[in-house]
Amino acid sequence: MSIKARLDELGITLPETSPALASYLPVMRHGDTIFVSGQLPFRDGVVITGTLGKDVSLEDAQEAARACGLMILAQLKAELGSLDKVARIVKLGGFVASTPDFTDQHKVVNGASDLMFEVFGDIGRHARAAVGVPSLPVGACVEVDAIVAVSDG
Repeated sequence: MSIKARLDELGITLPETSPALASYLPVMRHGDTIFVSGQLPFRDGVVITGTLGKDVSLEDAQEAARACGLMILAQLKAELGSLDKVARIVKLGGFVASTPDFTDQHKVVNGASDLMFEVFGDIGRHARAAVGVPSLPVGACVEVDAIVAVSDG
C-alpha cells in the first residue's frame, strides 16, 4: 500500500508546509539522508502555545506533538514529491516547553512517534530524544525535528 493510500485510510490530510521562521532551511538533504528542521505545532494555521506543568495538559501536548509530526511529513512530501521514498525514520528530536518539575516529556513526544509508526509501520520506528526546555520559538509548547533515510527507488 502506498503511503498516500495509508494516509487516506487513516483520514490524515497533511498541512501546508511552514516556511522557516529565521535563517535556516526547513529541510536539508545530504545524499540519502534528510534533516527536517524543528517543526512547530499548528492548529488551523495558529501555533499551539503554552507550558507543560503550567497551562497545557499532557493530552493537549501529545496532540501538539502529533501536529509537529504532520508538519514533518508535509515537509518530507514537499521535498521528495512522494512519501513512498522514505526508507526509514531514523530519529526524532522532541523539545517540550515545561516547568522544572514536569517530567513526562517522553510521553508528550509519543504524539509524533506514534504517528510515524501509524503511517510507516516498522520503518517508522526510530531513535529519539525528548528534552524539557524553558521556552520555544513563538511560545510553542513543543517542537520536533527529524532525521530520515530516503531512497529514490
